[in-house]
Amino acid sequence: MNKIDKTHYQTWIQDLKRKFLQSQIKASVSVNRALLEFYWELGCDIVAKQKESSWGDSFLEQLSKDLMQAFPEVKGFSLRNLQQIRKWYLFYDPVTVQNTKQVVSQICSIPWGHNILIVQKSQDIHEALFYVEQTLKNGWSRNVLSLQIKSGLYDRSAKAVTNFQHTLPRVESDLAKEVLKDPYNFDFLTLSENFQEKELERSLIAHLEKFLLELGSGFAFVGRQYKVEVSDKEYFIDLLFYHLKLRCYIVIELKSGEFKPEYAGKLNFYCNIVDDHLCGEFDHATIGLLLCQDKDNLIVEYALRDMNKPIGVSSYELQKVLPKEYASVLPSIEEIEEELIEKTKEGEDHD
Repeated sequence: MNKIDKTHYQTWIQDLKRKFLQSQIKASVSVNRALLEFYWELGCDIVAKQKESSWGDSFLEQLSKDLMQAFPEVKGFSLRNLQQIRKWYLFYDPVTVQNTKQVVSQICSIPWGHNILIVQKSQDIHEALFYVEQTLKNGWSRNVLSLQIKSGLYDRSAKAVTNFQHTLPRVESDLAKEVLKDPYNFDFLTLSENFQEKELERSLIAHLEKFLLELGSGFAFVGRQYKVEVSDKEYFIDLLFYHLKLRCYIVIELKSGEFKPEYAGKLNFYCNIVDDHLCGEFDHATIGLLLCQDKDNLIVEYALRDMNKPIGVSSYELQKVLPKEYASVLPSIEEIEEELIEKTKEGEDHD
């Protein structure tokens, strides 16, 4: 091949690879949906047969044997999986679920393993559908989904105290509320008992991947201690992010203690500066997020009432620290090591 032909060929090959991968993804999604739609019908039949014919649970063993004999290469017909299918169908009982077709379409759009996990861990249909929708929206793997469920994301989502209803258009306000949580879970951090904001800030950046996962999809990190200048004076924003879905900057200020009303004024000040100095023509209003260890919601509401910038206030939780009274009675590392050495010596003496 000459140079021009080779370049053209390589471009064509890359395009073919891209199209093939896309077709594989589409095929995988299509196969998953078809399989889960079959599972839904199978669950419906199992429940109906047991109800109409008074068949007990023992018939599932026979059904499993017959289906596995007919389709030995298929793993989905084990007794355990048939029981899971029945449980899954009953969880989203069509008799009680509104918009059944829409619900079935959603749950059949995520992998079976995700469905089992959601049904096992959710208290009700509302919580389950929340995790189904978040999985579809964010493309979560099963491990990430498990972490989000374990962190209680459903109970924390859209719980921050904000003034968004007064400072943002309705659609933006609703979306911005969904983006924020309360409290944020920073249990991946190990901090000293009387830590300062700088220590918290450094630790969050040191664990940026986990921090971004906790913040949620759409957050892009811009900078730490981001410098802005006004009237020849320098100011430093703790953390600056850009949110791709909201199309706006998000200023995050960190506090190691309880919320104080004056914190909101400083955050409002920073949001004004970012709007004037960083925002482009198509950027929406900058949002401020204040993260503190504790807060009184009523005090926060008063502090935000007449602020002209959209601001949210949330608390955060760190790794649980063992109370001192219990810690004092536990053996130290040195004591444990000494005990192990003694036991080793005893064992050698017996030998």
